[in-house]
Amino acid sequence: MPIVVDPVQRRLDVVAAVVRVIRRDGMEHVSVRNVAREAGLSMGSLRHYFVSQSELMIFAFQTIIDRIEARLAALQPAADPRQRAEQVLAELLPLDDERRAENEVWLAFTARATADPALRELRAGAYDNLRAGCRHLITGLSAAGLAPTDIPAETERLHAWLDGLAVHAAMRADLHTPESLTAAIARHLDALAIEAKALRLT
Repeated sequence: MPIVVDPVQRRLDVVAAVVRVIRRDGMEHVSVRNVAREAGLSMGSLRHYFVSQSELMIFAFQTIIDRIEARLAALQPAADPRQRAEQVLAELLPLDDERRAENEVWLAFTARATADPALRELRAGAYDNLRAGCRHLITGLSAAGLAPTDIPAETERLHAWLDGLAVHAAMRADLHTPESLTAAIARHLDALAIEAKALRLT
């Protein structure tokens, strides 16, 4: 009896293999041959799903982006802007093994995108979406008196803070633990609220 292969699951299995290769060996070792070996497939089987290394990389990067966006969309709505900001920022930082792997792979892909136009387009779209998300959070916090009212400036600051913390966490996971990252979120939001209050009193 022929084996029935789920093509969607097979592609996800291949993406998981890409992630393992990147984390263990580095982006420069992501080839059709190495990924096929990691996934337990022949090169011919892998090429049935991805005809080129570029197509494989694009799909893997898009899958990581889709996972992050799906988790954000699944968050339970919070009426309180501070709670909403905490939820979203926690989802975007590497607070568990899955998000830590995504964070490391995300940084590897963004570096690779410098030399790959297709990946560069995905990176630009993800950047714009993250910036829009930061603006949405700041707008809600500002309307509640929990952040200064200069929306563009505070959006820039939150975006840079988030990216910087993600890079630091990838470089030194031993220093930037889930507990310390969660505390950093609280400190940043506290600082925004204090600044907003001070500005109202001037």
